[in-house]
Amino acid sequence: MAQQLELGLDTFGDVTRGADGEMVSYPQVIRDVIAEGVLADKLGVDFFGIGEHHRSDFSISSPEMVLAAIAGQTSRIRLGSAVTVLSSDDPVRVFQRFATLDAASNGRAEVILGRGSFTESFPLFGFELSQYEQLFEEKLDLFAEVLKEQPINWSGQLRPPLVNQSVYPTTDSGSIPTWIGVGGSPESVVRAARYGMPLLLAIIGGDPERFKPYVDLYHRALTQLEMPDLPIGVHSPGHIADTDEQAREQLWPDYKIMRDRIGAERGWGPMGRAEYDSEIESGSLYVGSPETVARKIARTAKALGIARFDLKYSAGPLPHETLMHSIELYGSQVIPRVRELLAD
Repeated sequence: MAQQLELGLDTFGDVTRGADGEMVSYPQVIRDVIAEGVLADKLGVDFFGIGEHHRSDFSISSPEMVLAAIAGQTSRIRLGSAVTVLSSDDPVRVFQRFATLDAASNGRAEVILGRGSFTESFPLFGFELSQYEQLFEEKLDLFAEVLKEQPINWSGQLRPPLVNQSVYPTTDSGSIPTWIGVGGSPESVVRAARYGMPLLLAIIGGDPERFKPYVDLYHRALTQLEMPDLPIGVHSPGHIADTDEQAREQLWPDYKIMRDRIGAERGWGPMGRAEYDSEIESGSLYVGSPETVARKIARTAKALGIARFDLKYSAGPLPHETLMHSIELYGSQVIPRVRELLAD
């Protein structure tokens, strides 16, 4: 590959199970996520992302606050959202929060913007689901203007216009790296290209190579829009343990709990063990020993020509201690092995 693949981790701050079998409190889960981010920095992981959610099974509704706590205890890892639900937020405030994080971290902040895979934030903050598409499109347009760090003259349909309005604080670099998170919509891929923003593909099921048409579409759109070539990343779930069998058995019961809970909300049937094993063997679950996971990441990177891979290392109530060991293996063994494989 033309450049070294960046390897990151992300989490939604899933509420976990403690050593006593009881569910851990939200404050403790947040403290645990901070410790996980600090460990990732020590191990040389390139990026640590935290997703925004507003529901009982996830602990983090304000990723920037948790990322700021991690920034104060780290020195090199880049820190960002995974994702920020822009549709139900204010683009100016999102920029201000991440510009503040960028200052606190000495230029390590990133934003991944998305529409979100859950809808709880819409009624919570007073937005209409009937305006789902319009909200994201209009707010992304405003955010793109704010990113320029110049006086803004902008108007839309869903909020009052801004006339020669400046936004503070500004950043040292003049902008914040901003990705668009996409779940598999061609329109979203083209939108990312239109705004000149890197593309992050959320591949959570099926063969990763089925996303190759979206990669090709993004490159074609950039070319037609006379935009420079921009990076593409992939986000997928996984779990690492000392052996393949241990990784599968550790993750299975907790992954099923999470998958069945979300699936019931969306009309899916319960996940069976055969489906789980199939996703590990030929789908988008990166589960196994360091060697197994490294080989699968390398295959995806080569097939899609990506610049970054982020492993969602938390899934359901898997205990904090187990997650820490997975992060340890990812940083100390998976990352160097992936780079060896890609160098061949």
